[in-house]
Amino acid sequence: MNDIQEATSPATSLSGPATCVTKVELRVSCKALLDRDTLNKSDPCVILMVQTNGQWTELDRTEVIKSNLHPVFAKVFSLDYYFEEVQKLRFEVYDIHGTHSIGTRDDDFLGGVECTLGQIVAQKKMVKPLLLKYGKYAGKSTITVHAEEISGNNGYVELSFCAKKLDDKDLFSKSDPFLEIYRINDDETEQLVHRTEVIKNNLNPVWEPFKVSLMSLCSCDEDRKLKCLVWDYDSRGKHDFIGEFYTTFREMQRISSGNKVTWDCMNPKYKQKKRNYKNSGVVILTDLKLHRVYSFLDYIMGGCQIHFTVAIDFTASNGDPRNSCSLHYINPYQPNEYLKALIAVGEICQDYDSDKRFSALGFGARIPPNYEVSHDFAINFNPEDDECEEIQGVVEAYQNCLPKIQLYGPTNVAPIINRIAKLAAGDGNIKDASRYHILLILTDGVVTDMADTREAIVRASYQPLSIIIVGVGNADFTDMQILDGDDGVLRSPKGEPVLRDIVQFVPFRDFKTASPAALAKCVLAEVPKQVVEYYSHKAISPMCPIRDLSTPILSPVATSPTE
Repeated sequence: MNDIQEATSPATSLSGPATCVTKVELRVSCKALLDRDTLNKSDPCVILMVQTNGQWTELDRTEVIKSNLHPVFAKVFSLDYYFEEVQKLRFEVYDIHGTHSIGTRDDDFLGGVECTLGQIVAQKKMVKPLLLKYGKYAGKSTITVHAEEISGNNGYVELSFCAKKLDDKDLFSKSDPFLEIYRINDDETEQLVHRTEVIKNNLNPVWEPFKVSLMSLCSCDEDRKLKCLVWDYDSRGKHDFIGEFYTTFREMQRISSGNKVTWDCMNPKYKQKKRNYKNSGVVILTDLKLHRVYSFLDYIMGGCQIHFTVAIDFTASNGDPRNSCSLHYINPYQPNEYLKALIAVGEICQDYDSDKRFSALGFGARIPPNYEVSHDFAINFNPEDDECEEIQGVVEAYQNCLPKIQLYGPTNVAPIINRIAKLAAGDGNIKDASRYHILLILTDGVVTDMADTREAIVRASYQPLSIIIVGVGNADFTDMQILDGDDGVLRSPKGEPVLRDIVQFVPFRDFKTASPAALAKCVLAEVPKQVVEYYSHKAISPMCPIRDLSTPILSPVATSPTE
């Protein structure tokens, strides 16, 4: 590696809940930086700081660019953007000495600026003057931050370039070439997309493959013009121009049919002056791999329906429903905790199911006509059709069922999990992303059949299914946390791990003073990721992708918080 690009790995995302968030990429450049070096120009690096609980911490930093007062950094900062949060950022520019050391002297600090991620996103391109300590301007220094949303229907491409017979710019050795790729924006400005490493003393360089998002490369526009420059590296920052060429992502994709894509690397001055000038070498695209990254919304907008099922605990520990102390007491003025949880989660899920019909099941009660204990019954008492019309229909079925049953026990949930998993397995065999299931289990205590439940969850993790468990009442739910794989991998009694973490458990009491929306946001936070994980594992694309790039090299991969 070289001094131009010491940092090439993508940034770690800002921490946040695993929700369906928007990814934002930030690119940074500076102009008219202060010159702190005596013999050479400053060697700038930008550090991105984030504020958490009032404390500033470093999130990531750019590469160091040698001897340059107008640096355009190749490093891309990747952050999660939350509309509902104020995300404070600070960009600090330093003159770097040595490898990666940040100087402690005041004269190593070239300036900084504070802002919020929301401000950058709102402006898309933010230009601000750099400030030294005590608010003093750092001369005419400015920093420019470009923001781009990385949309759900985005992907990334892996490119491999080499060159042959490049011009030799060095007197006593061969050129030290590196390649830069710029995107030409709608306003004709140029945005650096990638800068390769330097290949020392080589006129036939083979650069390392690199990955770049399609949004970054061409704004998901295959015909957007790309400008590519080849330079001979100079340690003092005065790089020698070898040549340039223009292309598009559509032209690059010609390689997919087995053809190599080659460009003449042209130096316009040589072409004008030399009658027999052919080129200053050729640049060759040797490989292109396009990866399609599907998001939760890709699947939903592609027609995936989410079928919602609720399972309600009717064990005797809830108390007699006729008693106002019972968790199942129907208060005409105030819904009980079961209804609050059901409505909060159900009202969100019903937006993703076109027929608005939901399965409503019960467990742990003696049911008519023979009053035998059942751990899997329809609360509308119609075993042929356990679905209710909209969430209000579920609420009415619940209220009508209470006087007709006898609360009993034990708290066995494995039968219902197995039932819904079997139903989901039938949908899973269709081999398209048409239907995903969410099972909401409302219970007032720790399940009795823990071993069977663990086995059922492991089996269910292979199906298009997510399970949400809400603990109602004041019981000790400590043992229920084992079902939520957040603190470790859930295993069956035989030791088999779940394929995916599909369970989310929360006690309702944690949200007693919060709005129902807070409960729904918490319990549904992981569902988008779980949907994408399932279909990605199965290599199933959305039925009608929002936008497809015309290339056969497609491989679905999951959207991750750190990608």
